[in-house]
Amino acid sequence: MRLILGNSMGGMHAWVWGVTHPGFADALVPMASQPTAMASRNWLMRRMIVDGIRNDPAYMGGDYATQPAMARFVGVFYGIGTNGGTLAWQKNAPTTEAANRILENRMAAPFRADANDYVYQWDASRDYDPSARLDRITSHVLVINAADDERNPPETGVLEDALKRIPNAKLLLIPASPETTGHGTTGNARFYARDLGEWLATVPRRGG
Repeated sequence: MRLILGNSMGGMHAWVWGVTHPGFADALVPMASQPTAMASRNWLMRRMIVDGIRNDPAYMGGDYATQPAMARFVGVFYGIGTNGGTLAWQKNAPTTEAANRILENRMAAPFRADANDYVYQWDASRDYDPSARLDRITSHVLVINAADDERNPPETGVLEDALKRIPNAKLLLIPASPETTGHGTTGNARFYARDLGEWLATVPRRGG
């Protein structure tokens, strides 16, 4: 395999693939993620999603007749709290009225997720932690994260410490701006496509 690339939960999968099958791919590009324990604000708010839905009386232990209202609420809350970027939010919601309009639109949007699936999706990350096996990675690694990523804040230093254990690893940190959107930044390839292409061209092919 030439390249395994993933964003957010896909980035977490890229890390897991790298430590589980270290000789499989020439290159790993995990984005919007860290190879460390699911913890801090990222897990705290995921836990609130799970508990919020399960504690909704309409959830009925997962045997609900209609989707619990709390599922929509915690989804919107998590999306605003951990995505969007500080500068971009200030740009897009500079007044109370503008912020209210955004919130009302999000709460009025169709909620297409199933509550049980939603609970499983977020709860599945509780034991994510590839950190103990990072020394097994032999692929070249380019981590692409955003400086304003709310779920993976670079100022903690945990990512830099982890990368020291991987021989051929580097970080591309996209600077924060009114155009970046925090955790959502890496969903827009214009912020990293050129750097990624130039880096991949330098990665040797296994056996060649």
